[in-house]
Amino acid sequence: MTTATNGFPLEDAPAAPFLPTASAPRSSASRMIADALRAAIVEGTLEPGAPLRQDAIARHFSVSAIPVREALRQLESEGWAKVEVHKGATVAPLSANEAREIYEIRSALESLALGLAIPRHTATSLREVTRLCKAAEREPDPSLYVARNEAFHMSLYAPAGRPQLCEMIANLHRRGERYLRLKFGFPEYKGESDHEHVELLDAVLRRDVAAAQALVAAHLIGTGELIYRFLTERVKTEESARTRKPRAKRARPSTSASVSTPADEPATRTQPSERDDG
Repeated sequence: MTTATNGFPLEDAPAAPFLPTASAPRSSASRMIADALRAAIVEGTLEPGAPLRQDAIARHFSVSAIPVREALRQLESEGWAKVEVHKGATVAPLSANEAREIYEIRSALESLALGLAIPRHTATSLREVTRLCKAAEREPDPSLYVARNEAFHMSLYAPAGRPQLCEMIANLHRRGERYLRLKFGFPEYKGESDHEHVELLDAVLRRDVAAAQALVAAHLIGTGELIYRFLTERVKTEESARTRKPRAKRARPSTSASVSTPADEPATRTQPSERDDG
């Protein structure tokens, strides 16, 4: 048996910092396993399509198969894993359509939540929103920025008093985390995103519901479209690279024998023979 499966350490491999070994009750073990696998997927250690073998994961964490199955079901519900009958679980592929849809849904839900929250914000909650906005703006680390970005957004909606709505939004944030990280490949993204956050915060501080809803909707739709274009272009580039792979050289025809071509025939036919001249 090999000691690694697409970067996932098994029992004989050295422990990795993103996958700490576990010795915990089942209720918390499944949550910890899900968190560790999610982190490995986000960081790219587990790439799209990588197998998530229950037995290997259970051995690594020193747990039974039950919390592993629970963790994989949770990851599947969040879009991180794909489970097929008789094939097992694998890391879910990145999808341009899924990314765009996630941000379209977020746009609708977060606009609704913001409209409900703004009239209920207090001076204290607005100070917290401002603090979180500045923290995200100053954060250079992509991993930490993703967390600070979510904290800022969720603080905008917290006063809405709609726990189910906020839970749905939080789930979409987690589901879209893989895609949000792709935006860090664009050097101009950080500045644009920070500027849009500041504009949004200003509208909230003014308690301008219509302006704030329009800004958050445009911010999220723009993010979804950017990621959609990036993933679509990446697929096209990969397909183009596959088609440009050099083919096996075909044997050239021998030049020792005379080969007539259709282009040669008209010239041959228009030359009269000596017998025709008489």
